[in-house]
Amino acid sequence: MTHATGTYGDFGALRAQALALRREGLSRRQIRDRIHVDNNDLLNRLLEGEPPPDWTGRPNAKDDLRDRARELRLQGWTYDRIQLELGCSKSSISLWVRDLPKPARQDASERAKLAARKRWEHESAVREDARRQTKDEARRAVGPLSDRELFLTGVALYWAEGTKDKPHARRETVTFVNSDPGMIQVFLAWLDLLGIDRDRLRFGVLVHESADVTGIERYWAGLTGAPRSAFYKTTLKKHNPKTVRKNVGESYRGCLVIKVRRSAELYRRIEGAWYGIVGAALGTETSNRT
Repeated sequence: MTHATGTYGDFGALRAQALALRREGLSRRQIRDRIHVDNNDLLNRLLEGEPPPDWTGRPNAKDDLRDRARELRLQGWTYDRIQLELGCSKSSISLWVRDLPKPARQDASERAKLAARKRWEHESAVREDARRQTKDEARRAVGPLSDRELFLTGVALYWAEGTKDKPHARRETVTFVNSDPGMIQVFLAWLDLLGIDRDRLRFGVLVHESADVTGIERYWAGLTGAPRSAFYKTTLKKHNPKTVRKNVGESYRGCLVIKVRRSAELYRRIEGAWYGIVGAALGTETSNRT
């Protein structure tokens, strides 16, 4: 083996010299210049198994990512797989693991799986961006609501989610139940539009007993701005050990019940307005159910 200064001589002696310099804290570049080795493959062999000094690490290097990259490399992962798993650049991965042995070559099926996963993640990100853009455009297109628009919206919301009067069971009272905070806020804004005093409102929480009941009660009180005295005792749903709950996590808040006291007249107005909407949509005269 030769270089600019002549013959290298004994490999063992050269390796011992390189390791000694490494242990003194020299970087690869400094060692290369000191022993005049310009071949990176040879330098790798001379320093094989000897970790670099701490000071040669990149400033603010992500140590956890580096350690994980080295762990995955030792398991035989390629740069592509490590990049996909950790989300860091190939240049960083190369810097972190270049002293480790190269993994065995991937077979065609593994490469195909990796390519498919990359393609799926890219397409998923594109679809998510398109979904978000469509929703944002639709939200901006709504613009401000007129009183009439809010009135009709509230009537439709109530007829979808509120209790109804039946010919065989007279219940001309306004009771609205929903778990969506936005629905609750729109319904309250609608009641304000109709001039319903907030003192006439009573609230109740329906929630699973294994949830954070106190936190959920506090959430609904904050959203509605109602005092605790306006809330009925919370209704707890018993847990069935044979079922696995999916409505869990921070987003689960149970349901809120809103009752309007002395609301028979208001209920009749809602029902009448709803059938007015139906008739207008169909271009016909539609009668109330009772």
